[in-house]
Amino acid sequence: MILEGYFVFSPEFYKEKTACYLAEVWKEYSKGDSRYAARDSGIVSVEGITAVLEGPACLIAMYAIATRKSYSYILQLAISLGQLYGTAVYFITSFLEGDNFAASMFYYYAYYIFANSFWIVIPTLIIIRCWKKICAAFQVQDQKKTKIR
Repeated sequence: MILEGYFVFSPEFYKEKTACYLAEVWKEYSKGDSRYAARDSGIVSVEGITAVLEGPACLIAMYAIATRKSYSYILQLAISLGQLYGTAVYFITSFLEGDNFAASMFYYYAYYIFANSFWIVIPTLIIIRCWKKICAAFQVQDQKKTKIR
């Protein structure tokens, strides 16, 4: 919410000299994907959804996990699917536009590929875990129904 929210709601971050750490983070990241500095509408949209919807949902998920709420797995699954969707849009739009947004090959592989790989791997692992937990819960419920009959 904070990192991506700053990007979305501070459109002039790349123009001004500032002591703000978040502005410097985005200026540095823009070396790997100049669409951030150019304020590409697709990028702003994806980051906006992440900051405004997925960020608060993550806070709710943390609460649900900590208090062992029954909806925690569904919420984690939904957030992770949203993250995978956003990451797919991020990479597909870059590919369709020529995939030439990095200042150098170092920034391309360090920021664009490596840093974003976590947004594929981690949600995928969470989705697999949640899927297994949800399926197991339904199996238990089906077994209980079978015993009652």
